[in-house]
Amino acid sequence: MTGIDLAFYVLAGFSIAGGLGLAVTRSVVHGALFLILALMGVGGVFFTLLADFLALVQVLLYAGGVTILMLFAMMLTQVREQPEATNNPQRPWAALASLAFFGAVTATIVVTPWPRNLPEGAQHVEFVDIAGTLFTRWAVPFEIASLLLLVALIGAIIVAREATE
Repeated sequence: MTGIDLAFYVLAGFSIAGGLGLAVTRSVVHGALFLILALMGVGGVFFTLLADFLALVQVLLYAGGVTILMLFAMMLTQVREQPEATNNPQRPWAALASLAFFGAVTATIVVTPWPRNLPEGAQHVEFVDIAGTLFTRWAVPFEIASLLLLVALIGAIIVAREATE
């Protein structure tokens, strides 16, 4: 086992631990923090797989931006803990269904013959080429998406203020 393999398994463990923590926690804020742990682990896994751009997007956009936006929305809308929402009779069935799904995914991963090398014709794309395409061809769609997120945040502020007045 090489160092890259060890790093992959450790980061995958962080991702699984974050996902499990997210699934079992009863606090919304703790859930968001577990989500950050899971997303950072996935970003690390992308780095070990030499997918630098995906790792950077995962860490900056998802673990950084989206999760922090969720935390801000929770703070602005004054989320209250609701124990009756997390204690329901379907909880054991949900646990059984998730264990069955986990078993099916694990069995699929174990029996699949995964290739060890890149397929023929696959090539590594440099960061400079990706950045050039993003800042020329895809700049307008990214700006539209950022405006939509800004409008959603302003809407959350307005809804939270109307509820408190």
